[in-house]
Amino acid sequence: MAQPSLQPVPIKRSDCVPAGSVPGGDAAVIETELYAADNKIYPRAVSGWFAGWRWALVWATQIVFYGGAWLTWNGRQAILFDLAHRKFYILGLVFWPQDIIYLAVLLIISALSLFLFTAVAGRLWCGYACPQTVYTEIFLWIERVIEGDRVQRMKLDRPGWPVRKLALKAVKNAVWIALALWTGFTFVGYFTPIRDLWSDAAALAAGPWETFWILFYGFATYGNAGWMREQVCIYMCPYARFQSAMFDKDTLIITYDPQRGEPRGARARSADRRTRGLGDCVDCNICVQVCPTGIDIREGLQYQCIGCAACVDGCDHVMDKMGYPRGLIRYSTQNALEQKLSRAGIIGRALRPRVLVYTAILWTIIVATAVVLWLRVPLKVDVIRDRSAIAREVEDGKIENVYRLQVMNTAESARVFEISATGLPGLHVAGESRVEIGATASRMVPVRLRVPPGAAQPGTHPVEFSVSAAGVEGVAVREKSVFIVR
Repeated sequence: MAQPSLQPVPIKRSDCVPAGSVPGGDAAVIETELYAADNKIYPRAVSGWFAGWRWALVWATQIVFYGGAWLTWNGRQAILFDLAHRKFYILGLVFWPQDIIYLAVLLIISALSLFLFTAVAGRLWCGYACPQTVYTEIFLWIERVIEGDRVQRMKLDRPGWPVRKLALKAVKNAVWIALALWTGFTFVGYFTPIRDLWSDAAALAAGPWETFWILFYGFATYGNAGWMREQVCIYMCPYARFQSAMFDKDTLIITYDPQRGEPRGARARSADRRTRGLGDCVDCNICVQVCPTGIDIREGLQYQCIGCAACVDGCDHVMDKMGYPRGLIRYSTQNALEQKLSRAGIIGRALRPRVLVYTAILWTIIVATAVVLWLRVPLKVDVIRDRSAIAREVEDGKIENVYRLQVMNTAESARVFEISATGLPGLHVAGESRVEIGATASRMVPVRLRVPPGAAQPGTHPVEFSVSAAGVEGVAVREKSVFIVR
């Protein structure tokens, strides 16, 4: 049966009785609850094409998540966001705070991808790859293994606490908590080297912040996937609220075909539905029972629908048993239902201007970012003038300016860098012009520039620093500054 959702109950004026109208009191007020409590949803297990894809995504995302933190690259963790040392390692790339532009690009790509997928096929992210969907699927599987399928779980949750019920609930929650804590541990392992974190956790010597975040994310996983489930999607996730703004009549969504299914009604498998004036829908409510948010897709598109297609698999099984064609509930579009378009017609309408524009912009940004990363020079230089001594005269009447160069070697090997400068006649670096900087390290290098007397008129003159890796082609950076002559 369909599970009631949280709906406001209006309070009528007649619910409040004026003072003096009831004997024995100044006023009698009839209290009315503003909201009806949600009933627990017991999703029924379902198998089929879309369920297979959903579980494939569960496996893929969790292998990447749980396994990625343990991969090594060049003798260090392959993926590590080292906030303490302000370095982010992603496979062979090392990012510094100055590379925050790449984070902005990643967010833009994610947003455009969401817009594109939603315009084409609705809530694909929600139904197949969202962490809330993935972990709810995992926690539900654990619940089914321990407590049984839908009917068994409903019987188990009847009032009373017999020993068997206590034992099953205790085992289920223990497994949930263990998985949630491992999830929190893995998440923190992307910010603190996971092998060190494992050693500290095993010795009960993890730092206070690591302990806090492990418990925090573990509790969030346990609460969201174990208890709140569909309420996160319905009430907490903002995507459910603005998804309709990205839909149009050619967006693929989970749809029920009322022209084929209505009027619905129960019948024997051998009964002729045409002579009885019935449609293909046998009103079995399987589509409702398998829905993780407890909605009835036959009532039309609803914001609670996460597009998981569980109702499609469930309905197809019933159609197979009845000997009817599949697709009473299917991925389709509003135009396809109204105009009875073929699959080729649906695909043709999918390549509409809106989708093509999203695709073009998305791939342009992806390709441009890939090119920039490929051509990225593993060296960064910032030039800072020494303001305590703007310009000074030194030996033989030469004019000297002092700078500080912040040289960052973003490569994972130590390198020697040569420093030079151009822009004025006779301009040269006084003192040491070669510095060695360790792997993924930075160093503040004091640099003194000098020009011969009379080489430049008093005033400000543009100069350019050149920093290059000795013996390595293409690793060089040029930075502009000014030279002051008094």
